[in-house]
Amino acid sequence: MDLFCAIDLRDGRAVRLVQGDFAKERTFGDPLELADRYVAQGATHLHVVDLDAARTGRPINRRVVKAIIDRVPAPVQVGGGVRGEDDVAELVGLGAERVVMGTTALKDPAVAHRCATRFPGHLVLGLDYRRRADRELEAAASGWLEGSGITVAELLERWRDDPLGAIVVTDIERDGTGSGPDLAGLAQVLDGCDHPVVASGGVGSLDHLRALASMRSPASGRAPDGVVVGTALVDGTLSLKEAMAACTASV
Repeated sequence: MDLFCAIDLRDGRAVRLVQGDFAKERTFGDPLELADRYVAQGATHLHVVDLDAARTGRPINRRVVKAIIDRVPAPVQVGGGVRGEDDVAELVGLGAERVVMGTTALKDPAVAHRCATRFPGHLVLGLDYRRRADRELEAAASGWLEGSGITVAELLERWRDDPLGAIVVTDIERDGTGSGPDLAGLAQVLDGCDHPVVASGGVGSLDHLRALASMRSPASGRAPDGVVVGTALVDGTLSLKEAMAACTASV
């Protein structure tokens, strides 16, 4: 299971939010220094998100994203405000290994399908969800500010045959909380698709990482291919070395 070290950008700074709430922001300084620190400690993948672009659709931090890609030898997965083919083409051209598209995949799936076909293996579906009162997983859009009315199961069926690089699955209610990943929700995604799946949201301990590394979905027996960790790494709760070792755990 690959470990993706998350760097979230807002106004050019590295930040972390709690449950996607822009009012619950913690600042962690220069994102370039953070990227350097992760790579120096052995990071093999970075996950960079432009939070301003996710909310507004404008690539406010694109210069910082480019600087990170140019600076580090590790492959960089980029998301936030990716609204169309031009955004995907630009980010791939800048050197992004994979580009995460969320809101557009919900609101204008035809554009997203074209991007997946044009850039096979480079487009990643960003599937951010909240669990509804009826226990269904509902996808969210626009920086998690809007519900979509579309269930995760419906989305997975819609994208079944597209040449995606991966699906990044984020439980919004757990993101930034350190309360643990939603293993049940993740299992639903693993059983509902054949694409590589990257878990995101809630990881706060080595036990959480070991649980993800050893889990197998009930129907298909599939395992997550990766995990995004943000707050627990940037605030020092987890050391990167220990986290990477936990990702190799298995039953």
